[in-house]
Amino acid sequence: METKKMRFETQLIHGGEPSPLIERAITMPIFQSSTYEIGADSLGEINYHDIRYVRLNNTPNHLALHAKIAQLEQAESAVVTSSGMSAITSALLGLVAKGEHVLAQDNLYGGTVHFLKEFFPQMGREVTFFPADDTANLAQYSKGNTRAIYVESTSNPLLKIPDLKEVVRFAKKQGLLSMIDNTFPSPANFNPIPFGFDVALHSATKYLNGHSDVVAGAIVSSKAILQKLMPLFNHLGGCLDPHACFLLHRGLKTLSVRVSYQNSSALKIAKALEGCSKVAKVIYPGLPSHPDHVRAREWFRGFGGMLSFEFDGTAIQADQALKKLKIPFLAPSLGGVESLYVRPATASHSGISKQDREKLGIKDSLVRVSIGLEAPEDLIEDFIEVLN
Repeated sequence: METKKMRFETQLIHGGEPSPLIERAITMPIFQSSTYEIGADSLGEINYHDIRYVRLNNTPNHLALHAKIAQLEQAESAVVTSSGMSAITSALLGLVAKGEHVLAQDNLYGGTVHFLKEFFPQMGREVTFFPADDTANLAQYSKGNTRAIYVESTSNPLLKIPDLKEVVRFAKKQGLLSMIDNTFPSPANFNPIPFGFDVALHSATKYLNGHSDVVAGAIVSSKAILQKLMPLFNHLGGCLDPHACFLLHRGLKTLSVRVSYQNSSALKIAKALEGCSKVAKVIYPGLPSHPDHVRAREWFRGFGGMLSFEFDGTAIQADQALKKLKIPFLAPSLGGVESLYVRPATASHSGISKQDREKLGIKDSLVRVSIGLEAPEDLIEDFIEVLN
């Protein structure tokens, strides 16, 4: 049976694996070699792209990961990168030329916003941010030199879900490249490529790996788009080392069971937080109160392991209360087996001015929580004790 015809859970285990097995090893070995011998039959007619070298992202560890991630995202091709920001910046620089323009959703990961605002213009490219809830009027933000549109499937940290169907429709009508950061849902909950997007991006540090011990990224697209991108990407040097490839490969195999559990736990915890006296507002796509709940229910297979809430009080009061939590760690990042919380104003969006954060709806008292694999009952008891 071909792995592409297998169900998602089976593809996680068997998709992209070497066949036949390498020395009969059922776990992909680590090829801790930066350099590979060129075959004798290639001498005199060596093609640069036939050379196997770790910076070119084409070692056995890389190739197995590329095949597995492409299958999981139902795409033709994929490449792993040294970080999520490496994936984002390489894709934007490699696919948007100097003098061209990008439409970007306003409510994005802080690192992406900072890159687009501060560095993109320095490199001769333009960006216009549009409100995530105003996709019906994309034409008014577009320009004659617009090349691409960039969104997040679930925004960080307000968990907004833009009208992705309208984004795809508009991009196709205007001949634009549609790019989406799919980190929060992961392929377990959503597949952007069959949905109509041209490029899907991941911080593989998060759900794809899931164990808080790897920094990595991924770019997923068609073979043609990645072939266009790879020369620049290889020269930027954003390669993933073989041992990190091995850890990411291992982490991927438990993606389905992890995300399924996190989907379930996050919904229970979000419902419990709604009853806490020190919580002014709970933001979670699985709640009917979320403005994009209908979209999440229609398009996603699960609502995800991320939730946010507004503390009913000042940022200082929030910090004083939350430091009493016994289980979640105060730490950046997300998607791991341990629960984490952070105030985005001091972490992921600290590089954005307070004025700009408030325009986006990111209050200083906003708390973002990544639900791990602990018993949801224990997490609920912990939060209730602190937030009541």
